[in-house]
Amino acid sequence: MAEQGSTLEDPTELMTTSAVETTEQTATASSVTSSMSRGVDFYYYFQCAVVVIGVVGTAANALILYAMVALRQYKKHVLIFNQNLLDCTSCFFLDA
Repeated sequence: MAEQGSTLEDPTELMTTSAVETTEQTATASSVTSSMSRGVDFYYYFQCAVVVIGVVGTAANALILYAMVALRQYKKHVLIFNQNLLDCTSCFFLDA
């Protein structure tokens, strides 16, 4: 019984145990944070790619629409004109 009392009253053993537990908790928190930051980085790059696709698509479809109107071909190719108009508005609202 004397041995049990001495181990509980030894302050150095309590400090050593709490230091080890603190180190384990810190290591776990940093690994969770790094995996979360990788997920956030992925969504940031994905969002940038969507914006680039939207800007390029809007510009390309607007150029085709302008050419069809300038050459007065929009009356001959109504389906192509309407499809480009829908694509242009879709790309425009993709950026918004």
